[in-house]
Amino acid sequence: MNQTEPDPPDLRILIVDDSALYRQAITAALREVDGVQIVGTAKDGQEAIEKIELLKPDLLTLDVEMPIMNGIETLREMNRLRLSARAIMVSSLTEAGAKVTLDALYEGAFDFIAKPSGGLFETRAILQVALAEKFDAFRSHQSTAGVLKKIARSSIAQPSSGGGNDADQPCRMVVIGTSTGGPKALRFVLPRFDADFPVPIVVVQHMPPDYTGMMARRMNEECNLPVVEVAERQAILPGTIYIAPGGKHLQFTSTAGAITGHLTDDPPENSCRPAVDYTLRSAVDVTDGQALAVIMTGMGKDGMLGCQRLKDCGGTVYTQDAESSAVYGMPKSVVDAGLSDRELPLGKIAAAVTRHVYRRQAANRSTKTGGTRKSEQENQL
Repeated sequence: MNQTEPDPPDLRILIVDDSALYRQAITAALREVDGVQIVGTAKDGQEAIEKIELLKPDLLTLDVEMPIMNGIETLREMNRLRLSARAIMVSSLTEAGAKVTLDALYEGAFDFIAKPSGGLFETRAILQVALAEKFDAFRSHQSTAGVLKKIARSSIAQPSSGGGNDADQPCRMVVIGTSTGGPKALRFVLPRFDADFPVPIVVVQHMPPDYTGMMARRMNEECNLPVVEVAERQAILPGTIYIAPGGKHLQFTSTAGAITGHLTDDPPENSCRPAVDYTLRSAVDVTDGQALAVIMTGMGKDGMLGCQRLKDCGGTVYTQDAESSAVYGMPKSVVDAGLSDRELPLGKIAAAVTRHVYRRQAANRSTKTGGTRKSEQENQL
């Protein structure tokens, strides 16, 4: 007799916003989303804290700007009280909104959505789609966390059978792809690269315009390497971290070995622009596969096809492990496809990338030196 898995319990949602109109809009939107139970609403952070302790929600939709206790203060109080509920920030698509949202993500918010502008019907429809996607990501996070309590995972994945992975070829570029949970993970990883890191690091983070620029400026203050948001015809140089701008795809050209970044309005891939797949394909083309891809926390499969292309051309792929990923979607798709050379916890990614790049450089120098000596010996005969 076949036993089917029981349906997971409904997600318990608390809606927190000082606008009665917006509380109503989110409530109406969530009535159309399966697997969700609205357990209450709150008009500010102080009321939210009281209701979290009483109603035990799994998730909050949390407005950023509120009286008495705003979204950031609410997150900090939740952390202080060790409350288990997580928050999805509801933020405006402005530079100020981007700054506060990044603060919220650094304080432990699970993710964010942008506040739609428009009529009530349009707002409700946009909220419904955006929140349903975030809820799916949260369920994936819950599921992975539950499995990891039962099974111990190895930090080293089985190497893929595809791709040359030639240990003698140099590494000319590192491409990091991430989505949900990425800003907080990147804030941990990027400052751990030393100031003399010898190749460019390109980051594709799924974010809207304004948000990526704000993240680049924040990271530039915290990292040993300069961090910039890519502009059109940007020279891609060693020892710099480049953030792909929200709302644009990032691709590269190469002239006499010099790599230049270009921004395009090509259609979204995997519902994303920028997309990791798009940038990885271009990185493979301009480096002849002499690149390292690092796929970190995020929902969906963006990056998997780009990693396949990279492996086919002899490159290397690392993935963040399930236990340290906020959402084990993007890295899992790469692992399941047999493309990951190593699965790494968040705390070991920067060191592993650094070792790989320097090891490849040393091996390449050794190969060139050996070839030169052999040629000189042959000329003497």
